[in-house]
Amino acid sequence: MWPSDAEELVEHQRHLAELSPDPWQPRTGHLRSGGCWVCFPRGSSGPGAAGDLAWCAAALLYDGHTLALRVIPGAARAGYVPGLLAMRLGPLLDNVVRLLPQLPDVLLVDGTGRDHPRRAGLTLHLGAELDIPTVGITHRPLLATGTWPSEDPGATAPLRLDGDVVAAWVRTRPGTRPLVVHPGWRTDLDTAVEVIRRVTARRTPEPLRVARRAAREARTAEA
Repeated sequence: MWPSDAEELVEHQRHLAELSPDPWQPRTGHLRSGGCWVCFPRGSSGPGAAGDLAWCAAALLYDGHTLALRVIPGAARAGYVPGLLAMRLGPLLDNVVRLLPQLPDVLLVDGTGRDHPRRAGLTLHLGAELDIPTVGITHRPLLATGTWPSEDPGATAPLRLDGDVVAAWVRTRPGTRPLVVHPGWRTDLDTAVEVIRRVTARRTPEPLRVARRAAREARTAEA
């Protein structure tokens, strides 16, 4: 369900936050991982608006190799409002992920999970709609706070919101800014961090990096 107005979305987020789906554990060996990304025209600034042109990409990877890529144009349904990102991007990401030949074991999303005013950010919401486990990756927390981890690759440090650990800083490469890892649909924080460690060869986890590149290349091709 992708509500079209803020009031309905807030209520749906509260409902999602109360759900307790069966937890997912990644299998041993290689993962069939996915990533999705949306980009907007270069030079865009501010919160944007409904109807903004967008390029949406989804990638399916196995053992670091890209099995499938899907890219489609689209239009945002709303401007950006903190805590209501699902209204702007949710349907776009849902549509492009469903075009993959098969759904991944776990999907990486550029969005939050429990680090959210109602503890149900885009990453959790998208996983619930697609019925697959999700992990969020962002450059900074939305509301949670916590100090950076050590410089050691893979080091983590908790991020807390109202006393609860809702996400973690993760150092994917030494000497670079850590990323924020968010548990999403059917994933807890330990599982989310494990997934990121397993699918990251550079600073950005590979499924997200591949999807981001594909979306940006489509934008360039249409410029």
